[in-house]
Amino acid sequence: MESPATKSDNHAARDQAQHDRRSRRPAERPGYGQLLRTEGAWSFLLPGFLARQPYAMLTISIVLLVEHTTGSFGLAGAVSATAGISMALIAPQSGRLADRFGQGAVLAPQVFLHSLTIGALIAVALLDAPLWALFVAAVPAGATAPQISPMVRARWAARLQGSPLMNTAAAFESVTDEFTFVVGPVMATALCTGAHPAAGLAAEAGISLVGGLVFAAQRRTQPAPARAKGADSARTGTRQEDDRATSALAVPGARVLVAAVLGIGMVFGGMQVSLTAFTESIGRPGINGVMYGVFAGGNMLAAVAVGAIRWKRGPQTRLLTAYPALVLAAALTAVAAQLGPWAVLLGALGALTGLCVAPCMITCFTLIETLVPAGARTEAFTWLTGAIALGQAVGSTVAGQLADRSGAGTGFFAPVAGTGLALLVLLAFRKALHPSHGGVVAARGLGHRTTVPVD
Repeated sequence: MESPATKSDNHAARDQAQHDRRSRRPAERPGYGQLLRTEGAWSFLLPGFLARQPYAMLTISIVLLVEHTTGSFGLAGAVSATAGISMALIAPQSGRLADRFGQGAVLAPQVFLHSLTIGALIAVALLDAPLWALFVAAVPAGATAPQISPMVRARWAARLQGSPLMNTAAAFESVTDEFTFVVGPVMATALCTGAHPAAGLAAEAGISLVGGLVFAAQRRTQPAPARAKGADSARTGTRQEDDRATSALAVPGARVLVAAVLGIGMVFGGMQVSLTAFTESIGRPGINGVMYGVFAGGNMLAAVAVGAIRWKRGPQTRLLTAYPALVLAAALTAVAAQLGPWAVLLGALGALTGLCVAPCMITCFTLIETLVPAGARTEAFTWLTGAIALGQAVGSTVAGQLADRSGAGTGFFAPVAGTGLALLVLLAFRKALHPSHGGVVAARGLGHRTTVPVD
């Protein structure tokens, strides 16, 4: 017979085993439900969703306003591309400032400045100013555009700290971004065509101001500024290696990932222009929105699936597996466009391309969090989103030139070229994608204590 002490020990052991199983369950089954239960998540998700809408409204609103005042889609596209390139090149500097001084300290004055520059662009367009003035006004309008998505991603990274839920968070943000690019352009177009040609830009400025200020006010969930961490380290006499004030691009792996998402941006830009040209060439321009919606829908579905899966392989292997599939899908789409006016086939291959985009983009955002110092995360995420915007501008320009000179279907080769070159960079510098700390990251947060596998 067991003694009372032995029975007590057995009960204690069973209780401990049950507790261990319960505590391990979240780590074994990361998913959207667990992600959204992260402490403080909703305080930045809701205002972040509102504040990021203008990002998808800016370029289309500029196109519609400038085309109305000048009568030229070509000029309107050039002014819009100027704003997009300015945003891609300047925005990472605001991300670096946010890492150093805090997101709220940078975002609050930025949204005021952005509203002023948008007002100036509207005035220049409506007052029939010289054409050069449109391009000059577009530069600060794009450069001051608030980068909410990278700031939200940086908050997830600060909350999760190396948890496998970072992959889920990256997928969640990709779905949210994709949804934003469905809602934003529709809202901007409705305002410009139904109210006033400048209404889209006016709404963009107003939402940026209100949403940005509300988001900036959520200081409890923002990552600690690098300057404050440095002061704490100096006061305590310790040195925190990950929080040094260094540029994200000083990390070789970050530069490789920028090249990878630049190629993805060329897919977005190239598909938009090429589908428009293709549907017009076959006399069915009305299905353009449907076909791009199929491409975007494939991207969203894949993003949802990627976030729901617990991956056994590390992000390096996943990226080097998914990116060749993206290049192949883009190549098949380009070849199909040369075969004839087969909209159904092209739509199906467009959906396949969308399905291949999400795993690549999500893995890039997941991977960069393991590569850069904690004090450079917002800047790092901003470099990626900026590279996507730059890739969109380049992809749409190259696809448009190809379509004009060699036929509507040739524009689809722009995504092939962009992703093909990016794949060569990934393969040549794949060793840079491994974090210097060996991939074992102490995770923090509610129920997220585990390590991230690195190949």
